[in-house]
Amino acid sequence: MKLIKPPRLKQGDTIGLVAPGGHTDAPAIAKAIKNIETLGFRVKPGQHLDAVYGNYGGVPQQRLDDLHAMFADPEVKAIWAIRGGSGCIQLLAHLDYELIRRNPKILLGYSDITALHLAIQKKVGLVTFHGPVASSTLSDYSSTHLLNVLMRPEPEYVIPMAVENSRKAVDEPHFALRTVVSGVSEGPLTGGNLCLVSALVGTEYAANYKGGILFLEEVNEAPYRIDRMMMQLHLSQGFQHAAGIMLGICENCGPQDEDISLTLDETTDQHLKPLKAPAVTGYSFGHIRHQFTIPMGIRARLDTQRQTLTLLEPAVI
Repeated sequence: MKLIKPPRLKQGDTIGLVAPGGHTDAPAIAKAIKNIETLGFRVKPGQHLDAVYGNYGGVPQQRLDDLHAMFADPEVKAIWAIRGGSGCIQLLAHLDYELIRRNPKILLGYSDITALHLAIQKKVGLVTFHGPVASSTLSDYSSTHLLNVLMRPEPEYVIPMAVENSRKAVDEPHFALRTVVSGVSEGPLTGGNLCLVSALVGTEYAANYKGGILFLEEVNEAPYRIDRMMMQLHLSQGFQHAAGIMLGICENCGPQDEDISLTLDETTDQHLKPLKAPAVTGYSFGHIRHQFTIPMGIRARLDTQRQTLTLLEPAVI
């Protein structure tokens, strides 16, 4: 499928604010609006932004209506999820993919938003963006790489890992950059939250990482569950067919004190060490403050010696 790149963002553009997964609240909405305005944009909240249905941001139809309205609205130049949570997977069979194809726009978010990214990548070929949610606490690192990727297209763009994360590794080892298999590889970027990537295996929305750089992150999952999800991915396609594998910083994914368990590194190394392609962990994305933005579908170069990811083409036009 031909790759479709959305128009770049410009200062003063209007960003649509939506909650396609978990529910939000007034403080988070205020924070998200402040974030967007501080970055130099206008905000258009979704009609059902504050809806609550159980742990979801409204019933599926309300969340669909807000997404479709933002894609259809010519005033809205980008769509930013206020949070992840859960529930995006409920929308995939009902999304108007033709509407999205006719109105290509930036879609931004991570965690549960992975389901939307993968489905739109598969059905439309639109480049979407795995990056901070609108209610994130943005850092200079995350803001810089977000705006550069969305607003300043370059033939090549080098993303170094965040120094702040390496400093945290002194006290929190899972923040450390680790090269499991060294090398340099190139391929299109795909992946996201491990739980969602594995949940879509066997469906028409599943990620195709053969020949690509597969990136994965997770939060609040025990090592045995990380192993189960990675095994599901490996059994479905085979990690050996990926051009490279890049794991982010997985918060609260180690064993609890009383558990008899492998460590997180031991768990992921079972899958990564047998590979010939480059494989790394602790890269600057995930449920963390200092994260870079990853354009889905764009060709990139993973360099384990330089500890960089280089986008090999612009993500926007």
